[in-house]
Amino acid sequence: MSALRRNALRFVLIVGTANLFADLTYEGARSVNGQFLATLGASAAAVGVTAGFGELLGYGLRSIAGLIADRTGRYWLAAITGYGINMAAVPALALAGNWPLAAILIMTERTGRAIRKPAMAAMLSHAGQQMGRGWVFGLNEALDQAGATMGPLVMALVLYTRGGYRQGYALLVIPALITVGTILAARQFLPNPRDLEAGHPLQGRGLSRRYWLYMVAAGCIGAGFADFALIGYHFEKTHIVSPTLIPIYYAAAMGVGAVGALILGRLFDINQRATVYGGVIVAALFAPLVFLGGSAMALLGMILWGIGMALTESVLLSLVAGVVEPAKRATAFGLFDTGFGVAWFVGSALMGVLYQTSIIGLVIFSVLIQLVALVFFRLAGFGPSDGSRRARAAR
Repeated sequence: MSALRRNALRFVLIVGTANLFADLTYEGARSVNGQFLATLGASAAAVGVTAGFGELLGYGLRSIAGLIADRTGRYWLAAITGYGINMAAVPALALAGNWPLAAILIMTERTGRAIRKPAMAAMLSHAGQQMGRGWVFGLNEALDQAGATMGPLVMALVLYTRGGYRQGYALLVIPALITVGTILAARQFLPNPRDLEAGHPLQGRGLSRRYWLYMVAAGCIGAGFADFALIGYHFEKTHIVSPTLIPIYYAAAMGVGAVGALILGRLFDINQRATVYGGVIVAALFAPLVFLGGSAMALLGMILWGIGMALTESVLLSLVAGVVEPAKRATAFGLFDTGFGVAWFVGSALMGVLYQTSIIGLVIFSVLIQLVALVFFRLAGFGPSDGSRRARAAR
C-alpha cells in the first residue's frame, strides 16, 4: 500500500470515527426531541414546525455553506465550526427551560450540520483518488450509521433506567466532546486533504449536464423516500408493530444501512451502473412492504428502507464526486443536498396527504417516482468505475 493510500485510509477512518460519535450525539437527541418538546408544553403544530423547519435549514443552508467553502478555500474552518455548533446545541438542551428555547437549539443543531457537511464531503472526496470513491463514502457512511444506531439506544437506556430527558441530553456531552476532539485530530493529521488528489486540475469547470441529471434523479429518489416519522405513525396507528418494537425496527434499518453502505460502496467501485440501478430498484420496494404488509413484511420493508438510506448517502455522493472538479465540490455537494432535501420535504408532505386519502396511492407514488430516477440516470450515463480504472493503471 502506497503512502498516499495509507494516509487516505487513515484520514477516512478518523473522519468516520468523528461522524460515528456525532451521529450518536444528535440521533440520540432526535429520537426524543418531540417528546421533550411536548413535556415543555409545545403543541403538536409547534413540534411539527420545529422538525420541518429544522430539516429545511439543515438542507437549504448547505448550498450556501458549500459555495462559501469553495470560494474561501477554508474547508477545515467550515467543518470545525459546523461540528462545534452541531455538538454544542445537543447537550445544551438539558438546560432549556421552555419549549421555544429548546426549539431554537434543535434548529441550531441542524444549522451546524448544514455548515460542515459540504466542506467535509469535499475533503473526503479527495481520498477517492486513492481508495475508490464508493469505498470512501461507503466506509464513512457505515461508521456514520453505526453511530445513528447507537444514539437512540443510548437514550432508550437512560429512560429505561428512570433517567429523564435532561439527563439523557447531558450525557450526550461525552460523545459530543469526542467528536470535536476527533475532528481536530483529523485536521492535525491531514491539513490539506487535496494533496491526496495530486495531479488533478484545481480550477473547477463548473457543473456539467451529467451533474444536473444526477441531481434530478436524486430528487426523484428523495421525493419517494418516506420519512420515518410517517412510517412510525403508520405502525402506531395500525398496530402492526407494537410501540416498544418501533424503535427496534428503526435501529434495524440503521444497522442495515451501515452494512449496506460498505457493500454498495465496494460494488460501486466495481460497476457503477449495476450498483445504482440495482440499489434504486431494491430500495423502491420498501413502500408496499411497509405500508401494506404485516409485521414481518414491515420489518423486511425497513431493511430495504435502510438500503435506500445507504444508497443516498454513499452511492449518490460518489457519483457527484466523479463529475465535479475538486475546486467546485463543496458547492456541488451543498447544492445537491439542498435539491435532495427539498424534494424529500415536498414528497414527504405529499405522502402525508396521500396517507389520509389512499395508502395504495401513496405506495404507487413512492415506487413510481423512485423508478423514474432510473430514466435520468440512463440519460446521464456513468463514468468508468474506480476499480476498473485502477486495474488499468496497474497493467
